[in-house]
Amino acid sequence: MYYFLLNIANANTAANYFPIGVQLLFAAGFVATMLALSALVGPKRKTKDKLETFTSGIESHGDARQPVAIKYFLVAILFVLFDVEVIFFYPYAVNFKALGWEAFFAVLMFVAFFLVGFIYIIKKQALKWED
Repeated sequence: MYYFLLNIANANTAANYFPIGVQLLFAAGFVATMLALSALVGPKRKTKDKLETFTSGIESHGDARQPVAIKYFLVAILFVLFDVEVIFFYPYAVNFKALGWEAFFAVLMFVAFFLVGFIYIIKKQALKWED
């Protein structure tokens, strides 16, 4: 048993990471070489069609800098907010028996904060699309 623990203590040395470093250097070198070769050997014809923005075959019209309703961004931010809330529930759900009552009350407080925010969103009619 002592030999096993001794090997674990000595296993985390810089020499053990050398092959990973060499592999990273080779990967970076390969990427740099391929980029340089494609820039040197590749065609360099700049025609009107090649310089035009690719839009999946649809003719582009108008300006891309048109005003967009803030509702789209608001819904996206709210989705991310409540999606991240669900991510925080996973560790608690996995370990809820071991965490005990203190963690249960912490999760209830966490849910209460989000519930207050959700009620605020509903009161402000942030999810109402009709203007």
